[in-house]
Amino acid sequence: MKKRVWIGLLVLFLVALLATGQLLYPKYMDKPYEGALTGEYYDNAGYSDLMIIGDCEVYENISPVTLWRDWGISSYIRGSAQQLVWQSYYLLEDALRLETPKVVLFSVLAMMYDKPQNEAYNRLTLDGMRFTRTKWDAIQASKTPEESVASYYWPLLRFHERWQDIKKEDFQYYFTRRQVGINGFMMRSDILPVGWIREPDRQQNYQFGDNAYAYLDKITALCKEKGIQLVLFKAPSLSPPWFDEWDAQMVDYAKKHDLLYINALAEQKTIGLDFAVDTYDAGLHLNRQGAEKMAHYLGEVLTRESALPDRRDDPAYTAAWQPKLAAYDAMRDAQEKEIQESGAVQTFLVPEVD
Repeated sequence: MKKRVWIGLLVLFLVALLATGQLLYPKYMDKPYEGALTGEYYDNAGYSDLMIIGDCEVYENISPVTLWRDWGISSYIRGSAQQLVWQSYYLLEDALRLETPKVVLFSVLAMMYDKPQNEAYNRLTLDGMRFTRTKWDAIQASKTPEESVASYYWPLLRFHERWQDIKKEDFQYYFTRRQVGINGFMMRSDILPVGWIREPDRQQNYQFGDNAYAYLDKITALCKEKGIQLVLFKAPSLSPPWFDEWDAQMVDYAKKHDLLYINALAEQKTIGLDFAVDTYDAGLHLNRQGAEKMAHYLGEVLTRESALPDRRDDPAYTAAWQPKLAAYDAMRDAQEKEIQESGAVQTFLVPEVD
C-alpha cells in the first residue's frame, strides 16, 4: 500500500513540475514574436514543394501567399531570428521526417557566422522544435559555453525567475497559441524608407569559416540524398552588408556543386523594389509590399529553373491554402486600417478567420 502511495505522490509531483514548467515557458505571443515560428510549422507540414530555410532575410522578405497566388507554388518558410547554418540544417532534417519538398532554398547570409552566438537567439530557434534526436543535435551544435542542454528540456532550470513576469497571456495561451506567421511569413505593412546608410566597416578576413562551410556541405549532401534541388539565396536587404568577397564565395560554391544561386540584392531593379516604399525599417527588411514583389520574382525564376509544379488545380492543395489566403488578407486589411488610423501597425498576431 505504501509503495502505491509513494508512486502516486511521485506521479503527482512530476505532473506538477511539468505543468509549472509549461506555465513558465515563454509563449512568444508578445515580442519577440519570432520565437513562435519554429513550432508553428508542425501544424502546417505536408504541402511544401518549396521549403525555405534561414533567418529574417526569408521570413520577412518572401510572401508564400504571393508564390501561391501568382505561380501556384506551395511553399513554407522554416525561418527564425539569426538562424545559423547548423540550425538551418537541423530544421531541414527535422522537416524531412514529415515531408520531402522538391526544392530547398537556403539564405546564405548566415554564412557570416561560424560559431554559436547568443543564447536568446538560440532559444527563439530551438524552443519550438519537437523533442527528437535532431533537436538534441541542434542544441549541442548551437549552445554557448554558458548554456545547459538540460535547460532546453526542463524549463524550470532556465525560467524559474519568470514568476514575477507571469502575465495573463501565460494562462491564456497555456494550451493553444495564436499564429504569428502565415506559412512562416511575418507580415509588416508599414513603411519606413531608407535614409542614409553608413559605409560598412571593412573586414580583416572575408573567408567564411570552416564550421559554416561544413554545415552548408551537410545541407547540400542531405538535399542530394533526398533528391531535392538546393537553391542558394541572398535577400535584397540593404543591411547588414553583403560584401563582394562573400558573394564571390557563394558563386564559386554554387558552381562547384552545380547549384542555382539567386542574388536578389543584385536584382533590385528587375524585382521592381523601391526602398522608399518597400521596407518598414529603412532597408533591413522588406514590408509586405516588398515581400510580395520579391516572391513574384522568385516564383518566376524557380518556375523557369526548377521542377516546381503549379498546384492551383489540385483540390487538396487549394483546400489547404484557402484558410491561409483568408488569414493573409485579414491581417493585411487590419494592418492597413491601423496605419490609416494611427500611423502604426498594432496587429502582429494573425487574425482568427472563420
